[in-house]
Amino acid sequence: METLSKDWLTAGLVDFEYKKYVLLAYLKQVKQYFGRVELYPYLADLIFHYKNLMQIKENKSMLVQDFPKELSLENLKNLELNYKKIVEDDAVMAEIETIIEFALPRFKNALQDGTEIFEFVESQCEIQPVGLSSLYKNEGYLMVTQPPQQEADIYRYQISVYENALEPMRSLQTTFIETQKRTLALGYEQMKLSLLKRFKDLPNPATFLVVSKSNFPSQQTLMPVVKRLFMKHLTQAA
Repeated sequence: METLSKDWLTAGLVDFEYKKYVLLAYLKQVKQYFGRVELYPYLADLIFHYKNLMQIKENKSMLVQDFPKELSLENLKNLELNYKKIVEDDAVMAEIETIIEFALPRFKNALQDGTEIFEFVESQCEIQPVGLSSLYKNEGYLMVTQPPQQEADIYRYQISVYENALEPMRSLQTTFIETQKRTLALGYEQMKLSLLKRFKDLPNPATFLVVSKSNFPSQQTLMPVVKRLFMKHLTQAA
């Protein structure tokens, strides 16, 4: 089991003891990964399921969309009627409510554990510019290192701005370029100059270095934290 199915609450047998077994097995696995300081994809998965259960608790009509289509072999119209009957079945709804009441505090506790790890990792990271600062910061390079390692992972980043119903939103995309070993002759500014020579479409790129004081799993933990911290840094600097 890697992640919990999106429709775990309603898929298959709607039975408290069965769902309890599925949930506890999943949370045991999450705890093992958090014990290794590996946050993703488990932290994002927990956030999704916790929010989803809260929405279902507040609006049970959402269950009509959550029940999987395998519940019936009839056509879509009859399926919708069947879903409606299930939602109106007091016994099934009572079982679902019991499952939700059991699951919510356990999701919340696991989520708090993951959040504490995330905040600790974030507290270990420092961001600083490399070389001269550029006024245009929506595109450039991001260097990430974890001393005592001498290597720096180098990424190209791009900020996209899009509108939603309430306010402009930003998203960050990163593309891994290479890993460079830092030496006396090859510091971070020299790495930046090398990038300038090879990628001429960015003549004066914003370049930032993120240094982690402690060592963490790169893709499962450090990079997701770095991305969020970097977005916060750019927003505050704007």
